[in-house]
Amino acid sequence: MAMERSGILATARRAAGAALLVLLGACAAVSEAPPTRAPVLVFPPPPDEPRFVFERAIYSSADVVPDESGANLRRLVTGERRTGEALAKPYAIAVFQGRIYVSDTVARYVRVFDVPAGRYFRIGDEDGQGGLTKPIGLDVDAAGNLYVADITQRAILVYGPDGKFLRKLGGDKWFQRLSSVTVDPAGKRVYAVDIGGVSSEQHMVRVFDAASGAHVMDIGKRGSGPGEFNLPRDLAIGHDGRLYVVDGGNFRIVVFDREGRYLHAFGSVGKQYGQFARPKEIAVDRDGNVYVVDTAFGNFQIFNADGELLLFVGDRSERDAPARYMLPSGIAVDEDGRVYMVDQWFRKIEVYRPAALKPDEGFLGRAARKP
Repeated sequence: MAMERSGILATARRAAGAALLVLLGACAAVSEAPPTRAPVLVFPPPPDEPRFVFERAIYSSADVVPDESGANLRRLVTGERRTGEALAKPYAIAVFQGRIYVSDTVARYVRVFDVPAGRYFRIGDEDGQGGLTKPIGLDVDAAGNLYVADITQRAILVYGPDGKFLRKLGGDKWFQRLSSVTVDPAGKRVYAVDIGGVSSEQHMVRVFDAASGAHVMDIGKRGSGPGEFNLPRDLAIGHDGRLYVVDGGNFRIVVFDREGRYLHAFGSVGKQYGQFARPKEIAVDRDGNVYVVDTAFGNFQIFNADGELLLFVGDRSERDAPARYMLPSGIAVDEDGRVYMVDQWFRKIEVYRPAALKPDEGFLGRAARKP
């Protein structure tokens, strides 16, 4: 995805200008949610060349699972409304070949929206070893295995592509406040971010062997110097194995090589473009561009691999609408370049499609190609 920094930044400057949670397993009426489709909304706006198109929003399983044959006519006659299992408090998101995984901290499991298959199911809602308590961070390896960071269990739980529990990594010995998990594409190394806390010195990234669970190394320590962290939040892997860590308390992104050696950092505290107020989660696309969610700004900013700002998408708002956010948290970029953004307050997932990608292309486009 080629982006010209100067033109897009100019557009960005021109463009500048509590509800109760649903009960666990509650059904939401689709007609009560804001529309999942919207008029064409592009970023950056005209006259610049569009890079992303707002594609859709997901509020419940009904936005993914096809309607039953004849159901529309039946509802017209009976007056009933179509319902689906709604998001309660979504947090992080991961995507693999059109299958969307979302951690739900209130529901205490991972929700799975398999868009190409038109299917919805849960992971981690069972009793026993595979049960989740408070899932936070998520990631998926190239084989489709799901890794879930459970902040209460202080462990990373691993599930197969079928949702079957496989193993558990970490534990009380290793974490104080486990906040996120990232696995390398080959599924060999697991990077777990420990956010620590105000009274803790354990602000670091802990690296484990994905198969054995053996501890490999630690990256960083508490501080504000090069390669140090204050309340780290998330990690993403970019080109050449670069590690990008959200250093929340220092309002920056810290970059390391694949072996944990410090390279550089970018960002600072402030309200200007390229700065951060409350950076949360991070993702990297196939071209090496870096996407950072800022909860206070209500948007995500896109940087190149060296930290130069390319574009921002979204605005903070108290009213739900496409590209409007009150409490954004998770972000992911799939194999085709689609961007997925989670908002906890409006309990939604929004999807942005690269402008060069047609609606029926890519893994998510399979649903559009079905007769």
